[in-house]
Amino acid sequence: MNRSLRLFLIGGTAIVSCAVADFASTQPMPTQLPAGPATVPPPSAPGQLASDLQQLPETRGTVQRFTLTPRGDLDGFLLTDGTQVHVPPHLSTELAAALRPGSLVSVRGYRSATVPLVVAVAVTDSATNQTVIDRGPPPPGFGPPPPAPPGVPAPGAQQISLSGRVQTPLYGPAGDLNGAALDDGTIIRLPPPTAYPGFTN
Repeated sequence: MNRSLRLFLIGGTAIVSCAVADFASTQPMPTQLPAGPATVPPPSAPGQLASDLQQLPETRGTVQRFTLTPRGDLDGFLLTDGTQVHVPPHLSTELAAALRPGSLVSVRGYRSATVPLVVAVAVTDSATNQTVIDRGPPPPGFGPPPPAPPGVPAPGAQQISLSGRVQTPLYGPAGDLNGAALDDGTIIRLPPPTAYPGFTN
C-alpha cells in the first residue's frame, strides 16, 4: 500500500521526523505488544572478555542496509532475512567503518521474544574479523548529542512530502515500533504512539 507522509530530511537522505497523514486518524490505535524479557541487555562491562561474549546467543546473516536515528546517526542495520539489529548510536562511527551492505556478520546479543529484533552487544564482520563491541555509553561530552525532543526537528532539517511503500517496520531496543524502512531506501522515525496506527497493517 502506498502511503503519503510528511517528514523532515537531513542532507537529502537521513529522515529526522515524520507526521502520519490522514490514515493515522482513521484507524484505531492497537495495543502495543509487550517486549520480550530479554530484549534490553545490560551494558557490557568495560574490558569485557571475548570469552564472555561467546556465551551470548549468536545470529548470523548478511547486512542489507543500515538504519538511522532521527538525527542521522547509524543505530544498526537490517539483515537480508528481515531481522533488525540494533546497535547504540554512540557506536555509529565504528559501525560505519567496520561494515558495508553485503557484509556477512556474526551478531552476539539479545533477541526479542515478540519482534524480529536483536539488540547487539558485539558485531563481527566474518570476512575481516573486525568487531564492534558495546562497552556502555561514553562519558558525558564524548558521545553524539542527545536527540531532539519529540516533534522538534534537528537543526538543518527540511520539511518535505513523499509517497512510498513500507518495506519493513523498525523497532527501538525495547521492541517498541518507532518507524519504518521504505523500499526506496528512506528511513522514517516516529514516536511509538504515532507509529503503531501507521505501520502495523
